[in-house]
Amino acid sequence: MDRIRIYNGMPAKELGTEGWHKPWSGGNGGECVEAMRLGDGRIALRQSTDPDGPALIYTHHEMVSFIEGAKAGHADFLLSAAPGRRTERRTA
Repeated sequence: MDRIRIYNGMPAKELGTEGWHKPWSGGNGGECVEAMRLGDGRIALRQSTDPDGPALIYTHHEMVSFIEGAKAGHADFLLSAAPGRRTERRTA
């Protein structure tokens, strides 16, 4: 990748097409978050259904904090249904 200025909200297409992964993909029809590790250790995220849209750029520390917090249940409030919407109940 040529030297480009990497910034939060930049067009994801400027980061190229190689190196994007779908770690959270499942039976959702391909709608998921894609992640890319950048050369300086930061992580870029983009919406798979809008690969040319904005990329959100996070430091390694920010991603560690988010993932550890999610595992500890600190993001469970994000799973509650929006007003007027139903959620599927998952069973193990």
